[in-house]
Amino acid sequence: MTTTKRRAAAAAGLLALATLAASGCGGADTAATGGGKPAEAAKLRLSPTSPPAKGEVERATWILEDEPDSLDLDTQGSSAGRVVLTNVCERLFQLQPDMSVKPLLATKAARPDDRTLVLTVRDGVTFHDGTKLTADDVLWSLERHAGKKMEQSDEFDNVSSMKKTGPREITLRFKAPDALFTKALAGDAGIVYSKKEVTAQGEEFGTPGHGDACSGPYTLSRWKSGDSVTIQRYDDYWGKKPLTKSVVFHWATDSALVNALKTGAADGAYAESPNTAAALRKVKGLDQHYGPSTSTLDLIPTDRGPMKDARLRRALSLSLDRTGIANSGYGGLVQPWASAVGSGAWGYEKDTFEAAQKKLDAYAPAAPDAQDITQAKELVKEAGAPGEPVVIGTDATQGRTVIANAVRAALQRIGVKARIKTVPPAQFEEFYSDPAARAEVDLVVGDWYISKSDPMGFYDNGLSGSSNNWVGFKDPAYDTKVRTALATLDDTKRAALTTDVQAEFARQAVWIPVAQVPSILVLGDELTGPPASMSYLYYPWAADLGAKRAK
Repeated sequence: MTTTKRRAAAAAGLLALATLAASGCGGADTAATGGGKPAEAAKLRLSPTSPPAKGEVERATWILEDEPDSLDLDTQGSSAGRVVLTNVCERLFQLQPDMSVKPLLATKAARPDDRTLVLTVRDGVTFHDGTKLTADDVLWSLERHAGKKMEQSDEFDNVSSMKKTGPREITLRFKAPDALFTKALAGDAGIVYSKKEVTAQGEEFGTPGHGDACSGPYTLSRWKSGDSVTIQRYDDYWGKKPLTKSVVFHWATDSALVNALKTGAADGAYAESPNTAAALRKVKGLDQHYGPSTSTLDLIPTDRGPMKDARLRRALSLSLDRTGIANSGYGGLVQPWASAVGSGAWGYEKDTFEAAQKKLDAYAPAAPDAQDITQAKELVKEAGAPGEPVVIGTDATQGRTVIANAVRAALQRIGVKARIKTVPPAQFEEFYSDPAARAEVDLVVGDWYISKSDPMGFYDNGLSGSSNNWVGFKDPAYDTKVRTALATLDDTKRAALTTDVQAEFARQAVWIPVAQVPSILVLGDELTGPPASMSYLYYPWAADLGAKRAK
């Protein structure tokens, strides 16, 4: 799917993991500063990868924040499932650590015209059962992804036909030019399954106790429900041989996850929460690597009341102390940010997007100065201060609480009354899915990421009638430019259109950006190699994992 909101991990931890860590600390320090000074958000350095590994590892233990719901990403696409399966299954295209996209199981992608895509299927690839990967498997997999109620079906809405047109050739026709489709094929819409194996397993495919149907550098060796998932190096893999022979996944949340890494019961994890990483930042024996991500923290306005007025939204954006939020709420491990999509979306034309990003600071300063506050007060005066308080919807988690308080302080500073409505985490999730839940709030303290490394994967949220355009923003010129950009195959031209769209989205404060959230890799200090970027959800990161020193 193009746009995906982040969801909190499940509350349950793994008993087996707790047993592994029981000999360590009795309770983890989960303070945002990790017991010391916070990191400096402005100086946080993002790198796509950790340093290359040099030595083999027999076995690594990895921590997920929850157990996968399923290992069939067509029926149940979760982050936990992706972290495992991206090492087992392969896609037609591959998201690289630098967030660019390259062909993988498709060795070539030709466009004889702007509505046709011809894929050449890689030869010499075998599935883990030893059978050859064929064009028939590719076509069947694409048709499965496009099926009704499948997680990736919306990626195929613009596809008019898919056919096998040669022994190793698949041809897709589109209703209109689609600039982001090959990026979708670097995600779950591009996974190639063995038709034979999936069909044989039927409804049991993707459940504990069953094997995979893929061709990647690792095989699914074992999934014991409630305990662990194990993947094993596939010795007949067509590509580069992984340095780590097997990876065992356990899962835990909060203090149990922190303790497992502190005590060495686990070798590594991708920390979904910056506060988890902050609690581990100064722990001896652990390294942290920060990489680009598309993820951001945002204020998402609703059409309930005063936030319908763009002048009030702009005033809030000008007066919000993003640097204070980054340091107080997230230990300096998020960066004040002026757009609603992170730099991990810059999978092409990076210089263009970086230059455009700097111009957005005029709408969303990291730390407002006197001129920003004066301008914000003038906007409030022009719009008229609302008689009723602006209601800020949040849950009680540390980061969101800090943001909510900062928003209230910013509004009060410019003469607008505000109050905070705190709800339980489960109820908070309803803000995203239920308009009735949002009817009681004017702003939601939200977080968001997109699965494609292209900012246009986000800005369709501002289209008139979009389900994620909660404030009811409508601008025919904006809609036209978004649709034009989505149909522009030339990267340079699309980037120019995208930066125009981005500037208008920011000027109208359709969403109010707060910070970008980097991808965070936590590793035992004898290991290195995996990407630090958000590519770990779609790239075989375990294949790059190994020892710092050759043995």
